[in-house]
Order: sequence, then C-alpha cells, then structure tokens
Amino acid sequence: MVTAIQLKVGNAIVVDGKLYNVTSLKHVVKQQRRGFISAKLKSLADGTSIERRFRSSDRVELAILDTREMEFLYQTGPTYVFMDVETYEQLPLDKELLGDAIKYLTPNERVKVQYHEKTPVGVEVPLFVVLKIEETEPPLKGATATASPKTATLETGIVVRVPQFLQIGDTVRIDTRDDSFIERVET
Repeated sequence: MVTAIQLKVGNAIVVDGKLYNVTSLKHVVKQQRRGFISAKLKSLADGTSIERRFRSSDRVELAILDTREMEFLYQTGPTYVFMDVETYEQLPLDKELLGDAIKYLTPNERVKVQYHEKTPVGVEVPLFVVLKIEETEPPLKGATATASPKTATLETGIVVRVPQFLQIGDTVRIDTRDDSFIERVET
C-alpha cells in the first residue's frame, strides 16, 4: 500500500477489486481546498479507461505483476496464440484481453505478457514496431516530406500519417504510444 501522492505512471494498482494501469497523473490544487490526485486508469482486464480522483492521503494497493517474454505465433478467430520463449509453452489469449496491442501484432513479434497471480492480464508491446505499408496514395509531385503527410494503411490494418515519398511495400517504424511515423526502414 502506498499513498496516492506516491503513485507513478505505469504502476499497476487495484481499485474496487479490479486491476488498472496508471496512464497519467495530475496533482490538482484549488484555492482554499485540499489538493487531490487526478489519475487516468486503464483496465488490465478489458482495456477500458476511467478517471479517478484520490486525496493525497488516500492509500492505494499496488499490484505485483510478473512479466514473461512471449512470441506471437498466429491468430485463429478471436484467439491469439503466443509461445513462451523460455519454456516453448503455447498460450491462447482472447482478443478482448489484448486490447490495442492487436494493432501491432505480426507473426514472430516479441511482446511481454503480464501476469497477476498466474493469470494473464495484459500484453505490453514494444515502444516501436516495424510494419509494411499495404495501401497508400501515390506521392504528390513537388510535395516535401514534412509539409503534407498522407494516410497509409499498414499490414495489421492500422492507419497512420506518413511522408509523401513513401509507397506501397515500404517498411516503416511506428511509435506504439501514439501511432506516429518515426522513420522508413530498409529491409
């Protein structure tokens, strides 16, 4: 147990018997009132987000999560199958548990599966992933790389903004925190 003022972004906490990941924190102080902590929390069970206020002195239960590195193998309907890279055991996970992580999963992609008391509760994808452009408009003549980005659909179905010079078949590095284009990758 820690006080709300000691919380940090990325902590896993238990609120009302459910597991949440702290995605943002803001200390709010208003005139002639006590300060409070405004926290945005993402459910590790289903990916929904809530906002919660804590008084600075409130005690919050930290959850202890174990992580295991796993490799994504394949998808069958709503089930995604992962393999533990150490024991080679296969683990099927439902689409709901994965949340936004499915936007970045390609075969052989390594992720960290989070466990709470031997039960998988979430998947942590790398900060940057490399994906191939499946669909985009042809480049505009005379357009500079940074002046007018265009939309591109990547191999997993995610749509991102990319520079004009990129074409179908190019490989790009994407930031998974905000789905932003980082760079073109030579393969």
